[in-house]
Amino acid sequence: MRRALPMLMLALAGAAQAAITVQDDAGNSVTLARPAQRVISTAPHITELLFAAGGGERVVGTMSYSDYPEAAKRIPVIGSDARIDVERLLALRPDLLVVWHSGNTERQLAQLKSLGIPVFHSEPKKLDDVATSLTRLGKLLGTEATAQAAAGDYRQKVSKLTAAYAQRPPVRVFYQIWEKPLFTLNGEHIVTDALRACGGRNVFAGLKVTAPSVSTEAVLQENPEAIIGGEQHDGQAGINIWKPYKGLLAVQRNNLFMLDSELLVRATPRIADGLAVLCEKLDTARQHRP
Repeated sequence: MRRALPMLMLALAGAAQAAITVQDDAGNSVTLARPAQRVISTAPHITELLFAAGGGERVVGTMSYSDYPEAAKRIPVIGSDARIDVERLLALRPDLLVVWHSGNTERQLAQLKSLGIPVFHSEPKKLDDVATSLTRLGKLLGTEATAQAAAGDYRQKVSKLTAAYAQRPPVRVFYQIWEKPLFTLNGEHIVTDALRACGGRNVFAGLKVTAPSVSTEAVLQENPEAIIGGEQHDGQAGINIWKPYKGLLAVQRNNLFMLDSELLVRATPRIADGLAVLCEKLDTARQHRP
């Protein structure tokens, strides 16, 4: 009996140590008894983060548009930003839900929290938050070595670009994510931090809504030196809608730039690749100055 008691205490201590606790982006503590084996992702950027953290094989369900990496396309889709199929989700027997507060509706979030499954909120708003997300998810997945390596590689790339460009003469930028209606991103979105790292300044950083609609008149009034937009949508003109406005500084200096929006809008390690292109575009705008 005397021998059994210490062994029992050691076993209990070991079980307690096996529990995993991390803080999510909403400031909540998320605790798992053991590394997650069956994970549901509710946003494309989350799916990509889980793969980058070494947990791609653990992802059993995703949301629509989870298309990177290629393997993500083969994972069952359990819903979209409009609706989640809870019955299908439960059938996948997840032991962790990773959700996106800005992308999932309050109704969806409340619905998911009511299921009694641990929930991790993912909301990277700064460039370094991507690395932090990788390490936290890696801990929850039990893939810490892979996650830390990915985070380290990402941080090195971002640090090198920031050191090279952040202190260069600032460029005032309008970042366009949609043209009809006209949408941009405010200072809370990670794109603004990316602009800052390249020496750019988001002309609508001060707006309260994360993805606000703005008027053509508002853009003309701000008169940005450069306009950056993603791919064209459904045959629309994209950033070319500004070409008729000859008085606009960005048009006068030929500073209408396109880049792959997924490389910046999705808060994933690929932002480092998007950042390299963005910094080059803003440096081109500097070279266009008289």
